[in-house]
Amino acid sequence: MDGVLIINKPSGMTSHDVVARVRRILNERSVGHLGTLDPSAKGVLPLVVGRFTRLAAFYSEADKRYEGVIRFGVATDTYDADGEPLGSPERVGFSPEELREAAARFVGKIHQAPPPFSAKKIAGVPAYKLARKKQDFELKPKEVEVKELEIVSFDGERAHFRAWVSSGTYLRSLAHDLGQALGTGAHLEGLTRTAVREFRLEEAHGLEELEAKSFNLHNTSYQTLDQGAAGNEGLQSLFLHPRLVLPEFPAITAPPEALVKIRHGNAVNLPYFERRDVARNVSSREHGQLVRVFENQTRLIAIARRIAGTLFHPKVVLI
Repeated sequence: MDGVLIINKPSGMTSHDVVARVRRILNERSVGHLGTLDPSAKGVLPLVVGRFTRLAAFYSEADKRYEGVIRFGVATDTYDADGEPLGSPERVGFSPEELREAAARFVGKIHQAPPPFSAKKIAGVPAYKLARKKQDFELKPKEVEVKELEIVSFDGERAHFRAWVSSGTYLRSLAHDLGQALGTGAHLEGLTRTAVREFRLEEAHGLEELEAKSFNLHNTSYQTLDQGAAGNEGLQSLFLHPRLVLPEFPAITAPPEALVKIRHGNAVNLPYFERRDVARNVSSREHGQLVRVFENQTRLIAIARRIAGTLFHPKVVLI
């Protein structure tokens, strides 16, 4: 079985826990995720299954969107609600306007240090293992980009927010640093990831739903993951339609005679029409253009790179 499955990860599970459970449900060893989500966080965790694991490289720098709650007045050692408080609670004396002004200073490209309790490695050892042993170490700040940080509401202690950030941004660090800037301490009390690039929470499924429909895997033989088929039911219907994957790449339908060449990774001529990007004033047929190659409109079979004219070379083959 090949495809993309968007899981609504519950809090209390690691991303690896989710992958392991889905492997068991699908009886499929080749399952990976497109971006770790903290155990205490919930929301969008896209999984690539089967041959679609070969697409993971295209999502290594994927932007993410979140909604969450920051509690001010209490800092913790993990920067979230699972950690130990660092000192006594502090009085919160700033206004909603002062909070929004402080949050605005974190929008843009910033240098951010990961939380001490994180998977970042120090000389090959995860930082959280050193933190648990109370060992001293330093995590170097990394440049990340906060594209949006909106304070939705503030009740004098807790702020509800929405954020759009680049890959590698820690929302726990953002909450901690915002508390430091306001002089009261703070931690991330709750977090929901609402999107990973084109993958949205509205398209996500719970593990219980996946498990309930898994009997279809044992009763039906699937040769392809054709989600456009009429009357599609059961487990297959939970996978994202392949046409929705990597939408920034133009789509081409390969003629039947091209399939053998694509399968063996050979260059092939494909029907491709010039499309002009008005904003950039360049042709989408420029050298090196990546495209999605489909069979019968619904089966994604390759990601190919344009060599010249209508000649393309498969970069990733999915059949």
